[in-house]
Formats: sequence, structure tokens, C-alpha cells
Amino acid sequence: MSAHLDVEVTRPGGRTLHVRRRPGSTPPVLAVHGLSSTCGLWEWVLEEAPDVDLVAADLSGRGLSTPRSDVSTIAGHVEDQVAVLDALELERVDVVGMSLGAFVAVQMAAAHPDRVRTLTLLDGGVPMVRRPTRREQLEAAFADRLGRLATDWPDLGAYVGYVVSQTAPLLDPTDPLLARCLAHDLERGTDGGRVRLDGRALVDDAADVFLTGTAAEALVALRVPAQLLYAEWSTGAGTPPAYTTDEVAAVVAVHGSLVQAGLLPGHDHAGVVMTRTGAAASVAALRRSLARA
Repeated sequence: MSAHLDVEVTRPGGRTLHVRRRPGSTPPVLAVHGLSSTCGLWEWVLEEAPDVDLVAADLSGRGLSTPRSDVSTIAGHVEDQVAVLDALELERVDVVGMSLGAFVAVQMAAAHPDRVRTLTLLDGGVPMVRRPTRREQLEAAFADRLGRLATDWPDLGAYVGYVVSQTAPLLDPTDPLLARCLAHDLERGTDGGRVRLDGRALVDDAADVFLTGTAAEALVALRVPAQLLYAEWSTGAGTPPAYTTDEVAAVVAVHGSLVQAGLLPGHDHAGVVMTRTGAAASVAALRRSLARA
């Protein structure tokens, strides 16, 4: 993020959360990133919407936020996000979440409806019909992310090349915003280093999303208006998506008084935020949330 303010929020057990805020003229927006990302995920949104007052923390075990000593859970991330609001003296916010961040956002709204005004969910937050059923399957499904941890990357370019080839094939490896985003992953930034990602936390969080009823229970308890923007593909053109149109329609049929949904065609999961066209669509959805009376 450019022209941002950095804050460290202390949590129980000596943990700290690294928080960035890019001040703007809109009401404050809390942004929650995905499973293997950091607050750098929001670079494209910030460029698309320079007026948005955006607050984004590195989730525990990612970036500059220290990992938990116990099991990482969606509920734990929710309480961390509330602590961020308290530290910044923000009473109530609009929340945008991507992937894992969308599941955190829904559970936050369900558990703390007084702190959340609206939700903008980007390819996540709604329980998935087709999902892994065992922890070993999760480790296999996220082998590309876990594989990042085995290398001391010689420079940022090598790391960017790996991420695009293994995780997000539709991203542009020459995009300066991608370089800025991924530099925050690395110990030495543009000079490379180890990826600042706790592998155990990644699998713990994925297990909470896929192997428990947490997401379904939070959606049932939701009382805050939400928009879901979902991608046509998962990891590249033609790949099966996280959500089909029929699956989303079934959710809207049950929760239609709160949940609205729209398809983002021609984009995969990463492209919902990490491309200029995806960020434009995400910001349009966010602005609709901000405009709600």
C-alpha cells in the first residue's frame, strides 16, 4: 500500500498483528486477505479506489504478524480483527474479504453484528459444496503454497515466477502491483528470503473452513447484508470454480434477504482481486455496499 500508516496490535500470548491503514474519504473499510496472502493483496483495490479508507492486517502467521502457539481458527482471526478495530477506535465498519478472508468476514458479522455494517465477499465466505474431507487432502490441495516455504528465494523475481506458474497462472508476472504485493511475503522483500507464512496455520485454517460446520453456522446466523462476487474459474481458464452458478443460486434462494451474488466471468480465483479488471469489479461491489443506507 502507498501512503499508509503501520500499526502493531498486541494480542494475548505476546503475539502481534501488523496492520496497515491507507486513510481516505470513505467510511472505514476493513479488508481481510486470503489463506496464503498478506495485507499486500489489496494493492490493486487501493489503486482502483484511492478514496477508500482501508484497514488491512496480516492475519496471524502471515507477513509481519506472528503465528499463534495454539490451533489457528476462523474464530481466532475474528477476535484479532475486532482487536484491530478497537486499537484504531473504529466502532463499526464495512468489511471486504477475499477467499479465507471472506469466511472470517461472515463469522465476524455473525458474532459481532454491532461492529459490521455490510459484507463484500470475494470468491469465499459461502460454504462450498465440493470440498476436501480429510486433512491430508488439504495438504495436497495447497501443496503449491506449502512448497513456497522450502526455499530461500534469491530475489523477488524468482518468487513471483513460482507463484504465477504454480498458483495463479492468469496473473501478469511483470505487473508492478504483483511485485509490490509479493514483496511483503518475503523476509528481505525485493532481495528475496524465506516466505513469511506459517504452514501449520495455513492448514489449520483450511481445515476449519472445509472440514467443519463453521462456515455454514456463521451463514445461518448472519444478519448483515452481504454481496458475493464469485469467479468463473479456480486456477486458470476452464478449471472448476469454487462455486457454480447453480450452487450460488441455491444459497441466494435461502438467504436472499441478505445475500446478493454476481459472477465475474473470465477470471479465476486470484484474478478477482489481483488484476486490474478484477479489482475494478470488486471495488464496484464494495461501493454498492458503502452506498447502502
